Amino acid sequence: MRKSGIAFIGAVAAMLLAILALPALVRAQSPPAAQSEEARRAESNAAWQAGEKAGTRGPADITLIDQAVLKLPADYFFIPKAEGMRIMRSLGNTVNEPTFVGLVVGTKQSDQWVVVARYIKEGYIKDDDAKDWNADELLQNLKDGTEESNKDRAARGFRELEVLGWVEKPAYDSATHRLVWSLLSKQKDQPDAAEKGINYNTYALGRDGYFSLNLLTNSSRVNTDKGAARELLAALSYNAGKGYEDFNAATDHIAEYGIAALIGGVVAKKLGLLALISVFVLKFAKVIGLAALALGGGIWNFFRRKPKNASPNA
Repeated sequence: MRKSGIAFIGAVAAMLLAILALPALVRAQSPPAAQSEEARRAESNAAWQAGEKAGTRGPADITLIDQAVLKLPADYFFIPKAEGMRIMRSLGNTVNEPTFVGLVVGTKQSDQWVVVARYIKEGYIKDDDAKDWNADELLQNLKDGTEESNKDRAARGFRELEVLGWVEKPAYDSATHRLVWSLLSKQKDQPDAAEKGINYNTYALGRDGYFSLNLLTNSSRVNTDKGAARELLAALSYNAGKGYEDFNAATDHIAEYGIAALIGGVVAKKLGLLALISVFVLKFAKVIGLAALALGGGIWNFFRRKPKNASPNA
């Protein structure tokens, strides 16, 4: 790899690690000591390089554990579990290893998003309460969860986050068993006029649990970028016998919570699901004291390079 490319990716990744977060199942543990900026930058750089080496470019069929297949479209790049977990930890997230599946990034020139894939095997999720949920109550649950998660972020030297409101209120399709919702958030020390972070959350319910595909972007790009999240959601198909419609009430385990819990609710309190909201801003060099840096696609240029064995017309 060219040294200039490594340096560029390292600098951009260093900026992201100070401001990027996403939902995570957090185990009770003593918070690790805060790392120096130099150490975090070096680790983030190494993590992205490992992800590039281990990843798969679309079009390709990606096996998602023993549950499903993701038909990864062209111009998408999948980073598997081990390398993806390393990336997320370098960006300031506490990751629950059993649920984490991998990362997806876009490789088109305009792509500046990340999708985090998780699988939560909690059993069959009843969707009866979708017709009765209260969006305002769900929002408050997310705000409360974020405040709790800020204790962990502060202990590790990362900025605290604040949930502002809905970008897209929760919508559930009972025919396809897909759920979509999105929040607006920011760093607590961010000016109100600054670019806001977005988590665009999509879920695919199955027989034994559910997949979560969480897209991280910002408020100026969400209307464009959410198309990628919906495309990936549609590209996920459960294996034979693993779909929502395959549920057998006589033998299968039913989750202790319903679909409303996937938007904070019971899961946040019972399982420790902390609503760490992404703050994904394009103009943030001054935030962590770096010199002015033209992003020009940033980390994603790293994945746009053709493989060494690619043909000239690939």
